[in-house]
Amino acid sequence: MRRKRPVTSRSLPAQIRRRRASLSATVRSVILITGLSGAGRLTALRALEDAGYVAIDNLPLAMVDRLLQVTGESGDDTYPVAIGIDVRTRGFDVARVLARVRTLRDRDDLQTRLLFLDCDDDVLLRRFTETRRSHPLALDRPVLDGIIDERRMLRTLRDHADVTVDTSLLGPHDLRQVLLGHFGREGGGLQLSVMSFSYRRGLPREADLVFDARFLRNPYWDSALRDLTGRDAAVRRYVARDNAYKGFFEAIVALVVSLLPRFESEGKSYLTVAIGCTGGRHRSVVVAEQLAGRIRRLGRPLALTHRDIDTVPAARAVRSRSAATGKRVNG
Repeated sequence: MRRKRPVTSRSLPAQIRRRRASLSATVRSVILITGLSGAGRLTALRALEDAGYVAIDNLPLAMVDRLLQVTGESGDDTYPVAIGIDVRTRGFDVARVLARVRTLRDRDDLQTRLLFLDCDDDVLLRRFTETRRSHPLALDRPVLDGIIDERRMLRTLRDHADVTVDTSLLGPHDLRQVLLGHFGREGGGLQLSVMSFSYRRGLPREADLVFDARFLRNPYWDSALRDLTGRDAAVRRYVARDNAYKGFFEAIVALVVSLLPRFESEGKSYLTVAIGCTGGRHRSVVVAEQLAGRIRRLGRPLALTHRDIDTVPAARAVRSRSAATGKRVNG
């Protein structure tokens, strides 16, 4: 089995050393990353490694203590560590994993958290099909059988996770932002994320607060605005002319701003505010952009994402296929 050798502080670029120093306040952060195969464990490890963590995948459970000892001997005893563990890990057993997690959590010099990456069955099936990889629990069976078996096997592990992230609708960049919000904080405090989304593609499962902008006038029905997005000035002006827009927007700002200190006092580390509309390209984008701008002017940094802004509207897709085939499509 091929494993990454722990990296010592001397061999790291200055930028990574500074990130690690900012992450290591008084106790050492240890993140155990597990979850369903294909849900993004390697992407998560790479994101945390870029944020300054010592990141190692498929480390046998029996060697976790040895890893912490070795990195401590090399002068890295306060640097954060991220360890990937899944069903392929030698000696993997849910009861053993939970026992090791409890042991690490009991140590005063460590802050140990269990991260579980989840994902819908159909998305996992598509990912395995696209990459032509076999599922580790279904080498000679259909992939879906392995997914179902693994989900059943890991149910107890998921129930004991400190943080659960569903990656069904998250791309690599989105997952990175979520993880850095939970585990990559450089300045402490509540990490805020504002996002827009399409109700057609489902609610974002990571959202804490959701606001529905579908009652506002829809630029989609204006042929001059249909192919634009909420980032375009013409769309912003169109949405802002709705008599209900100002009151709606100001109410969101007042609510979010008033809740932030309360969430911080409860120890919440990451908050996602989601704005939705039908297609996720016009109204929700306008509101999300304006909300992010207002909060940033109050001195709070945040991450802004538009989950579905690049989704091609169905009508435009039909028109494109019609032009390509030379057939006329009515409606």
